[in-house]
Amino acid sequence: MNTKIWLSSPHMGTNEFKNVKEAFDTNWIAPLGPHVDGFERDLAEFLGEGVHVAALSSGTAALHLALIMLGVQAGDEVICQSMTFSASANPIAYQGATPVFVDSEDRTWNMSPDLLETAIEDRIRLGKKPKAIIVVHLYGMPAEMDRIMAIADSYAIPVMEDAAEALGSTYKGRKLGTFGAMSILSFNGNKIITTSGGGALVSNNEAHIKQARFLATQARDAAPHYQHSHIGYNYRMSNVCAAIGRGQMDVLLDRVQQRRANFTFYQTGLAAIPAIQFAEEPNGEFYSNRWLSTVLVDDSQGVSREDIRLALERENIETRPLWKPMQLQPVFADAPYYGDGTSERLFDKGLCLPSGSNMTDEERERVLQAIKACFAK
Repeated sequence: MNTKIWLSSPHMGTNEFKNVKEAFDTNWIAPLGPHVDGFERDLAEFLGEGVHVAALSSGTAALHLALIMLGVQAGDEVICQSMTFSASANPIAYQGATPVFVDSEDRTWNMSPDLLETAIEDRIRLGKKPKAIIVVHLYGMPAEMDRIMAIADSYAIPVMEDAAEALGSTYKGRKLGTFGAMSILSFNGNKIITTSGGGALVSNNEAHIKQARFLATQARDAAPHYQHSHIGYNYRMSNVCAAIGRGQMDVLLDRVQQRRANFTFYQTGLAAIPAIQFAEEPNGEFYSNRWLSTVLVDDSQGVSREDIRLALERENIETRPLWKPMQLQPVFADAPYYGDGTSERLFDKGLCLPSGSNMTDEERERVLQAIKACFAK
């Protein structure tokens, strides 16, 4: 059997092991330590815009703490992009709040500003002004942030950026993760850089970040004994994971270029197949890290998304449908939803192609030829 080609596997550089060895040699194994502090500084310097960063155990933990910082409580409503991974919406339920899902638009596949405004106005009419808005930059593509921020500001609703897939992407030259009142990053094993497992909370509000660090370490009060005046969480990143992250930061820009090169390879190699459509950057203001290269398949040509997925699976090549929209998930079936069918159409026709920054030329060519073979029959 052919060797496995993964969708997005971890890609280590040269400094990660050196940093981890240093953590072992100095016995900084427990949570916190100098690499955590250093990783937070590295991220803040990379993102710019005067942000502060808390390194945490996951992007989900970061979203949960962000909702707490913004005062979301049981009975509140939070607007959330409908086309995303469930981790964008689950923390809303952690707080006992209700997600209100908003559909995508065609240009970026991210939250539709028009439908966002419709949802806000309708929820206000019903007496439930949303407490926050969670916008997601899918597959590294920037959302329409100018319009989304303008709408949110006009209704005085804070925006949370879910930039889990978008580290290294920019909108109008500004790094994603610096637009919202609070933003989150993910360093899961399949992301553009990884800490094995981990995430980060980002904000210009230093008080929020300090409070998040406090809550993430079990909310232990300043006392010689264990004293707690708040409910806390075990959400801090370990020094060992942060050591990996610091090494990954050294190669982040290289990883972005490698992922973008994958996209260009597929786009050029499949240009002669009109049934395959790529997610283009709308214009020069949008710069995607191309975390995953994604396509839409027009099945009127006789080949469906599922035909390609199964054909590549037989060749030991991992692909995956686009995110299944949250309004189609059984767990959120009763949540309010404002949409026009865009995310359902994208889910039906969309496929994520192998996109690892460590893919070889031979592996990319295998993927390309396997897709072409689907249309040669």
